[in-house]
This record gives sequence, structure tokens and C-alpha cells, in this order.
Amino acid sequence: MAVIFFEAPPARRTGTAPATRAASRTAVLAASATGFALAFVAAYLLFVRTQAGRGVENGVVRSAQSSGTTVDWAAPLRETDLVVTLGGVAVLLVVISVVRRRLALGVLALVLLAAPLVVAQLLKLYVLERPSTGDRLGVAGHNSFPSGHVSAAMAVLVALAIVLPRRFRRTALVAGGFGVAWVSAAAVALGWHRLSDTVGGCLLVAAVTCVGAAVVSARRPDGDRVPPVPVLTGLLAPPALVLAGFAVLATATSGAAQFVAAMVLAALSAMAVVLLLVGPLRRVTFDPAEGRVRRLRRR
Repeated sequence: MAVIFFEAPPARRTGTAPATRAASRTAVLAASATGFALAFVAAYLLFVRTQAGRGVENGVVRSAQSSGTTVDWAAPLRETDLVVTLGGVAVLLVVISVVRRRLALGVLALVLLAAPLVVAQLLKLYVLERPSTGDRLGVAGHNSFPSGHVSAAMAVLVALAIVLPRRFRRTALVAGGFGVAWVSAAAVALGWHRLSDTVGGCLLVAAVTCVGAAVVSARRPDGDRVPPVPVLTGLLAPPALVLAGFAVLATATSGAAQFVAAMVLAALSAMAVVLLLVGPLRRVTFDPAEGRVRRLRRR
């Protein structure tokens, strides 16, 4: 008697796994965006809206304005034309996207370059206020939170990291973070901005970037299941960074100590924000063409 064996048909893949992966990656990005936004609000409330915060930061500005030797290394920032620099970066982004034949990626990079800068200016000019301090020593009382120069430096770094091939993203962010740290410290050294202004600029760009990346990730599944640790890190680490900076700056008593502490904290905070941004952005597929290839490989 003949025995006939039937091969079971292969199980069909469902959309559950990609959706789960997309949700997990998006959760990390959403948590990071929330953490950066909360830290931005915390920096504004602690440094700008409290008398203690305004007092210690005004001491830093007075020291910066009266210093004649410490700011020599920061002179290149004074000579930089921000509009020309941003225009050059925009052209560079277009050139890279054309060379790579990724025009859609170039458009996205331009959007993520411009969006946080527009948001920063709108917040600075029309939403956020700096209470009058009644300072009699010439410290400007207009609102400078967040810093436009630091926001621009951070946005340039993010846009370049996105338009470059994904394998270079982490290296580009870490290496460029030193440049953002220098801009942050130089802005404080020149007396242009307070520590909170520089931290606020970095946090705002990071928050807007994570929001954009979350939208992209939700539409294009890319990545494996993510454990809760990155979610908690993204949510809690940025506010903790602001609280630590405020505590350290408040412990400095003399004007000179406050000035040095503010410069060091500006550089360290900028680098810390960049490093906190590396993890959430590491596996996000911003390139539509790459996303289509990855989806085809899963089938």
C-alpha cells in the first residue's frame, strides 16, 4: 500500500512582527522626545523663572563681559556669519543627497535642519519671557533662551548625520558633538548666552529631531524589539542632566568660579545631549529607498 506524504504549506507571515518592531522603536524615540522636552521646560523654569537661577547666571554674564583673556579661543565664533554658514550647510546637504541619489533623504535633512531653528525663534520671541532682574551692572534682560547659535550648531550636526550613510551616523554624531560643545562653551565665554540658553538649544533640537524620527519609524518598521531600559533612559536622563547642571552651578560662589563652571557645564551638557541622541537615532531608517529594500528582504 502506497503512503502519500503531504508537505505542509509554509506559515504565512503576518504584519504583527514588523508592527511590534515599529512600535518598540517608536516608543524609544517618543520617550526620548518627551525626556528632552521635559528637560527643556525644566531648564527654563529653574534658570530663567527662579530668582536663584537668574542671579547665578547674571554673575556668569558679568564675568564674561569683564574678561579679556579667557575668550581668545572663542574668537572664531564671533567672526562666524550664522546665515552664511546655514546657507552653506543647506547647499552641502543637497549636494550629498544628489551624489548619493537620495533626494528624498536630502529634503528630510533640510526639514530637520530648519524646523528646530524656526521653533527656537518662535519660542524665544513670542512665547518664553525672561523676568526683569533689575540688574544695575549692565546685564541684558532680554530673553535669550534658547540660544540660536547653539541650536544652529546642533541642527547642522543632526542634518549631516542623517544625510550621510547610516553606517557613519554614530561616528558623525560623536565627532560633531565636540563641535557643538565648543560652540556652547564659546557662546558663554563671549557673554552672548547663559548656560541655560546653550542647554536649552541642544535640548530643543534633540526633542524636535526625535519627534521627526518617531514619525519616520512608525511609518517604516526598522529595528528589533527594544527593552524598557532605553525607554526609561530617554525619559529620565535629560531632566536629570539639567538638575545636575543647576546643582553644580549653584554651588559656585565667586563670579570667576561661576564663569568657569558655566563654560565647562555648557560643553559637557552639549556633549551629553548628543550622546543621549545617538542611541535612539542609531537604527532609524530615514532613507525611504533603504526602507523599501529592508521590507522586501523580510518577505
